[in-house]
Amino acid sequence: MDLVSLAKRRFTTKVFDADRKIPRHTLELLLEQLRNSPSSVNSQPWHFVVAESDQSRARIAHSTQGPFSFNQPKILNASHVIVFCTRTHLPEEYLQALLAQEAMDGRFHNAEARAGQERGRRGFVDLHRFDQKDLQHWMEKQTYLALGTLLLGAASLGIDATPMEGFDSKVLDSELGLREQGFTSLVVVSLGYHSSEDFNAGLPKSRLPSQSLFTFL
Repeated sequence: MDLVSLAKRRFTTKVFDADRKIPRHTLELLLEQLRNSPSSVNSQPWHFVVAESDQSRARIAHSTQGPFSFNQPKILNASHVIVFCTRTHLPEEYLQALLAQEAMDGRFHNAEARAGQERGRRGFVDLHRFDQKDLQHWMEKQTYLALGTLLLGAASLGIDATPMEGFDSKVLDSELGLREQGFTSLVVVSLGYHSSEDFNAGLPKSRLPSQSLFTFL
């Protein structure tokens, strides 16, 4: 199926079939696609916590108590849940680890290419850290690029998905010990297969018309 058809077909699942589970091989394909998500200057300022068991999904659902309780069933009844986390800072050792991985993967033909990549990445990091002073927001934007990759990837594999910002990030950060690891939770995504009771599965997609969205110069 072509990408346009996938984009038109996918929808946000409201009710999951708790009895259907994503096959291991299919999940591994999706996670590999997620791992290859794009990011500015290949910064990859993210981490993904995958909850598979009933107990682990319940830990995630703990962050949807109170005003976010409407999202609890979407977490508890899903096959898998992924917590998208963003780094809280970009330390020197992480920047060096990125550079070393790129070298290991054969990205540099010579020392000059390696030095150029390091300068370029540091330029963007320093721009957001010191000049624009929005480094956290910049890193979160990269994580949302990964979210888009996951949602389209899930559709290509026949997996239904529900991205959620409706949870208490402080509660989830504490539950998973994310801050101690240098991360904070940004988005929770439930994955699985929609139930026959999911009203949203039968509704037409609604988007603004092309003429209001595109300006051609």
